[in-house]
Amino acid sequence: MDLISTDWRADAELILPDLIDLRRAIHAEPELGLQNPKTLAKIKAALAGLPLELREGPSTTGLIATLKGPANGRNVLLRGDMDALPLHEDTGLEYSSLTDGAMHACGHDTHVAMLVGAAKMLCAKRDQLAGTVQFMFQPGEEGHHGARFMLDDGLIAPLPDAAFALHIMPNAPRGVFSGRSGPLLASSDVLNITVKGAGGHASMPHDAIDPIPVACEIVSAIQSMVTRKISVFNPAVITIAKISAGTTNNIIPETAHLLGTIRTLSPQARARVAEELHRLVPGIAAAHGCSAEVHIEQGFPVTICDDRAVQFGKAVVEDMFGPESWITLDTPIMGAEDFAYVLEKVPGAMFFLGASHEGDDWRTCCGLHSNRMVLDDSVMARGAALHAAIAERYLAEGFVP
Repeated sequence: MDLISTDWRADAELILPDLIDLRRAIHAEPELGLQNPKTLAKIKAALAGLPLELREGPSTTGLIATLKGPANGRNVLLRGDMDALPLHEDTGLEYSSLTDGAMHACGHDTHVAMLVGAAKMLCAKRDQLAGTVQFMFQPGEEGHHGARFMLDDGLIAPLPDAAFALHIMPNAPRGVFSGRSGPLLASSDVLNITVKGAGGHASMPHDAIDPIPVACEIVSAIQSMVTRKISVFNPAVITIAKISAGTTNNIIPETAHLLGTIRTLSPQARARVAEELHRLVPGIAAAHGCSAEVHIEQGFPVTICDDRAVQFGKAVVEDMFGPESWITLDTPIMGAEDFAYVLEKVPGAMFFLGASHEGDDWRTCCGLHSNRMVLDDSVMARGAALHAAIAERYLAEGFVP
């Protein structure tokens, strides 16, 4: 389809049927982790014939598609993630997942489709671009560090001057964008604690060292530690989500295991939490004659948005869609996102796009990671248009003071 308009909104509406078809095809065949070959094939087919340079790396099925305008100016990156979540879909959609135990419950199928749409529109206006656009199609966002692998593989080299990403929100006002400067999303680390005592007969606890009450005390102490050692103005959340110990009713086990998550909004709070846990947990265990090991598996860092990038994106949204289409978030969201790895190296921002259906009460819609999550496909036109407009304006103007 020839795109001749200078209005990104009009162009995006023209190609919306193609984006819906692509999104639904990806939705029906979700893939997990770092290897998404079926999704990659669909992306390549959608980009076929466009003036793009394609690069892939050894660690993932990630793809960088580069569009070079006639001017050797700025370089901007736009990102869309590809992978799905490990859960059974229960939406009843005609294009529901055909893969048992996998579902696009985080909207990554829409992210891919919107980015493909932006690529098509920008390629059609290549001669008007004042620089280079990198389209980053990234697998492994759902806890698999896909962005980090793509960076380590050298796919994003040289680094762009700025980077932007969009994430849909099913339980947010339809068609409205949102964002904030500074911390947008939290770091996410996995906490493993093993408390070791001495097993014995449950009727004679004095002849054993029971690790279970010690584990319970540790859970309570962690919550007190958060409120007394971590500043309320630079907060942390530690949730113990699983406790496991024992085999039956009349045996005191030798060990108890705790599993949880740590969320923080700054590198400093993240480091302080780790330091306090390594001090607190073994100390409590020792006080009861037990020993304890603390293992923290580092996940994604804090997603920190550059103020210039956020104000830039806000201005583009308001110019295209009106002031009512932008909301500045008052607080961060304690979820996590591996676009943070890119934003550690490049100034940029992530924005959210409300995707509830017209007329629905967005406050009651199923949220991200729900096996009943549904989206309004039509909002993808707005997302694709914003991607394209951000790229065009940034290449022409940069972050205007």
